[in-house]
Amino acid sequence: MKTDIYLGIDMGSTGLKAVAFEAESGATLATSGGALPYRQLPQGGCELSADAIQTALALALQGVAAQLGPRVADVRALCCTGHGAGLYALDASGQLLEGRAVASTDQRAAARARELGRRMGDALYDEVGCRPWSGQPSLIAAELFGADAGQLRRVRHLLFAKDYLGFLLTGEIATDASDASTAGLLSLDAGAWSTMAFEAAGLSGLAATALAPIAPSGAVIGRLRPAQAAAFGLPAGLPVALGAIDLLASLKAVNAERQGHAVAVLGTWCVNAVVAPTREPKPEVGAIVSFGDPDRRLYLENSPSSMANVAWLARTLQFQDAAAAVDCAMGVPLGAEGLRFLPFINGGSWPAGACAGYVGLQGHHTRAHMARAVIDAVVALHARHLKRLAALGLGVPDRVAALGGGARDLRLARLLAGFLGHAVERCGDDETGARGAALYAALSQNPGGGDLLPAPCERVEPLAAEAQAHADFYASFHGLVDNMAPAFGHLAGPAR
Repeated sequence: MKTDIYLGIDMGSTGLKAVAFEAESGATLATSGGALPYRQLPQGGCELSADAIQTALALALQGVAAQLGPRVADVRALCCTGHGAGLYALDASGQLLEGRAVASTDQRAAARARELGRRMGDALYDEVGCRPWSGQPSLIAAELFGADAGQLRRVRHLLFAKDYLGFLLTGEIATDASDASTAGLLSLDAGAWSTMAFEAAGLSGLAATALAPIAPSGAVIGRLRPAQAAAFGLPAGLPVALGAIDLLASLKAVNAERQGHAVAVLGTWCVNAVVAPTREPKPEVGAIVSFGDPDRRLYLENSPSSMANVAWLARTLQFQDAAAAVDCAMGVPLGAEGLRFLPFINGGSWPAGACAGYVGLQGHHTRAHMARAVIDAVVALHARHLKRLAALGLGVPDRVAALGGGARDLRLARLLAGFLGHAVERCGDDETGARGAALYAALSQNPGGGDLLPAPCERVEPLAAEAQAHADFYASFHGLVDNMAPAFGHLAGPAR
């Protein structure tokens, strides 16, 4: 008997993948994709060309279609997810402005964000659930185009990564609440685009002309255009559903959205989040995200770099890849013989102005020690954020799921369990974002089918013999980061 197939497309901060899942079993039938060639620019810029996105999307979908073979006829719908924020601005002809997108890890608006935070941080937190940060579309646009009114007038549509993919597939313009809210552009109370957020960035004119209609995740926004269907080898007229930001898609994939336990996403960003009942007054967390349910919110404690630190390590110290860097690191004991790393290669949410660096480097330290210090710090930073969520009573106590590329390595999941002092659920399927997107596609055709694509997970226990060592290291790391606040402030000052 034939079984329906649903496609999920996930555009992350480093790559784009398309994955085909079989309904009911949840089995992965086909996977295709590859790295996205982001360009690292001076002053912290990070951009990606429109051609690179379109090429990656075509290759991913063509690869999945080829792997499915005759079963491609069983594909019932597809859906896209992707990283949040950044800048995907379209001109009147539907092209990315200047032929490029800007990533959420872009740092060029960092000084603008700090200055706006000093003036309006509390008011914006109350309005949109987060304080200003450099990767917001509004602040990136203000930094790049604010002095050029002509450039701003060219912006006809302001989209997010997943919405740009949806536009390429269908020609339709739409977004959902989770992306708008994660970017700090949605009023939590009104559930609509925030006038205050755009006025604060000096972009009130943009707000009046360029904002996409907000629709529910799982709604069909259009159908695959004939030319695209032919080019990709997919059925013509395939329904394309609106997804959610990759974090929420991942939570949905592992059922954390309903169960209420926290997740740590060991990806480019250090993402830690939990879905919990709406609270007033608002708890002081990194960000509060609305996703269309007035009774629940997504509470986040994040920093702009998790495995990005490992990617930097691999690139700079010339490891073959990130996996090779982790393998080398694990040949050195926890604590790297006194060497510490500050895991903020793309900046940090706290302390203000956080940046990366080694502390305690001595002559006997080797490349392996440097790698171990990075791994220890990356995982400890996740634990720091998760412990803060738990201290605020957000999430089910002692329930954490580890997702993302870093969770594919059992050793990193076990290290996280050690720092937390309790077991974690490891969803080593690195395609949880795509699985969540495919689930939205399935829900667009079968609204009652919330369990159609179950994700594989396993329980990872901390090592009891290392409990004290983990607790001591975590306390040392926590103290070091807090004590570095004055140095971070000094480095972020005017003379930088």
